[in-house]
Amino acid sequence: MQHNLVFKVLDVLSDGKFHSGESIAQTFDISRVSVWNAIKKAEEFGVEIYSVRGRGYKLIQPIMLLKKSTIEQVMGEIHHWFHLEIFDVMESTNSYLMEKASLGHPHASVAATHIQTKGRGRRGRSWQSALGESLTFSLLWRFNGGAATLSGLSLAVGVAIIRSLHRFGVLSAQLKWPNDVLIQDGSQYKKLAGILIELQGDMEGQSTAVIGIGINLKLSKKSLSQIDQPAIDLKSISVEDIDPNVLLGQILKDLADVLGQFNTSKFASLKEEWMSYHVYQHQIVTLSLGDGRSVTGLAQGVTDDGALMIENPSSGIETFSSGEITLRKA
Repeated sequence: MQHNLVFKVLDVLSDGKFHSGESIAQTFDISRVSVWNAIKKAEEFGVEIYSVRGRGYKLIQPIMLLKKSTIEQVMGEIHHWFHLEIFDVMESTNSYLMEKASLGHPHASVAATHIQTKGRGRRGRSWQSALGESLTFSLLWRFNGGAATLSGLSLAVGVAIIRSLHRFGVLSAQLKWPNDVLIQDGSQYKKLAGILIELQGDMEGQSTAVIGIGINLKLSKKSLSQIDQPAIDLKSISVEDIDPNVLLGQILKDLADVLGQFNTSKFASLKEEWMSYHVYQHQIVTLSLGDGRSVTGLAQGVTDDGALMIENPSSGIETFSSGEITLRKA
């Protein structure tokens, strides 16, 4: 079955009312059997749908599908800068734009998807985004400088995401070095969003970054049970449902501002703001390095190029450009 038919049917049902199979069939000039198959496929995607004889179909929980016109309206005049594509189902938005980047795809291209089947995280982690559970998108951004000039880019992107979340009243969002957004839930920090950046180009000359972002909107119990780290979603911490279209439009606006600043004055100009969001600032942390070693000490913020500074009595302050950081339990 074609995915686009499933999403057309879901778009009809998104008003939260009952719609008969006959009326849906007439709308799209398809058979009742095709409607039934689309409903079953939607249920495979995790959508819960009432089916009542004589009344038709109705969503149990509302779904806000991505709409290009709404996103562009939120972005205002700057939407002309972006080339926005919305997909129903795809393997990975980052993989898609990485492939397109080598083929000359335009600067400021955005790929967003309702369902991602083979998403990639840091350190080879894989994850899926189910329908309505997360906002999943990637942004292709071209820089005049080479890859060597992009140190601290993931931290800069984190600043843009925090600015956007604050605009929606999510004031408890903080940043974990180098690329996670966390929320404190009781005595535990839980992941709300993640960033994955992949680069193309030489160390010198022009370079291209593909910035992948995933934000948890409304995770099912099943999805939460399959995540290998504590996680939280916007539904759990927001009084009102946040429209993913409005959220995506705002994040792209804030990314445009931050990346423009980064391009001219690098991460150093954003460092103080990043430090104000640093979740583990002046706390004892352990940094696991790629070679199996680990370093424990006091997190003292970051350098002008985004490297993490850790202080311990034996070696003083050391800086690290990669690693996995955890808060040391008291």
